[in-house]
Amino acid sequence: MQHSLPVGELEESDALRRGLDALCRKVDGGVAAAKTVKRKKAAVNEVFGTAVERGYFNANPLTGLRWSAPTVADEVDPDCVPNPAQLARLLAAVKALPGRGPHLYAFFRCMYYAAMRSAEVIHLRQAQCRLPASEWGLLNLKGGVVAAGKAWTNDGAVHEIHSLKRRAAKATRPVPIPPVLVRMLREHMDRFGVAPDGRLFRNAAGNYIEAGAYGITWRRAREATLTLDEHALALAKRPYDLRHAGISFWLASGVDPAECARRAGQSIQVLFRYYAKFLAEARNHANTLIEESMRRWVPESGV
Repeated sequence: MQHSLPVGELEESDALRRGLDALCRKVDGGVAAAKTVKRKKAAVNEVFGTAVERGYFNANPLTGLRWSAPTVADEVDPDCVPNPAQLARLLAAVKALPGRGPHLYAFFRCMYYAAMRSAEVIHLRQAQCRLPASEWGLLNLKGGVVAAGKAWTNDGAVHEIHSLKRRAAKATRPVPIPPVLVRMLREHMDRFGVAPDGRLFRNAAGNYIEAGAYGITWRRAREATLTLDEHALALAKRPYDLRHAGISFWLASGVDPAECARRAGQSIQVLFRYYAKFLAEARNHANTLIEESMRRWVPESGV
């Protein structure tokens, strides 16, 4: 209470600028990432929108305020995305790690071969999996698990099940998976079984896997296998880079961008914004295919 401004002062531009400038700093005083600032500003904007709705303000004080947020680099950096050979080394290192490594081997494979978000992999249940003895399988994704904290959930639980990102509560997203992932998931269930609720992946106590836990495993795998140059490029620094690697591999393989977006659970606009550099490579591949067809079917005279 002593350190909070009166609500009325939030209509003053100088007070708002000081508040927005504070969003650009971390708790330790360091500079926050541009995406973090963007996310926090969006949250503040939602708070002001609610305040307007409840009659605290006549209009959103942020509207018309002259303040420049840090520029966000939306495009995925190709240097951070592992190619198939680098990915094979990393995943082999995960499998070889003592302790939780073998259990998380298929976990990380899902993030690559199905371009799943980690929250979706944590929520994955046996009933969602179609795993034939051969041929392609299917994962019918139905939501994800996020760590919200006890203070922010209705039942006081640490975790909360959300719908698929930006989808209706009961929406699903079927994702075809190649035979190699089908085989890995079958082997995973044969070796480790499933949780009582059917989840494929769980911690030693049978609960949801924590981001910190699989993050530690991923860091150990990177330390064990990457070269100094690859570390300097921040190659596959986060497990989420596996999802980027999966989507970029689809694009490089010539898969239609609209189908890539559907499988990844993104809009086509987001796909074009984040994967612009990889789409350029896909366009070059498409141009080559068109030229080959033209040589076969179009006479040299061009008639």
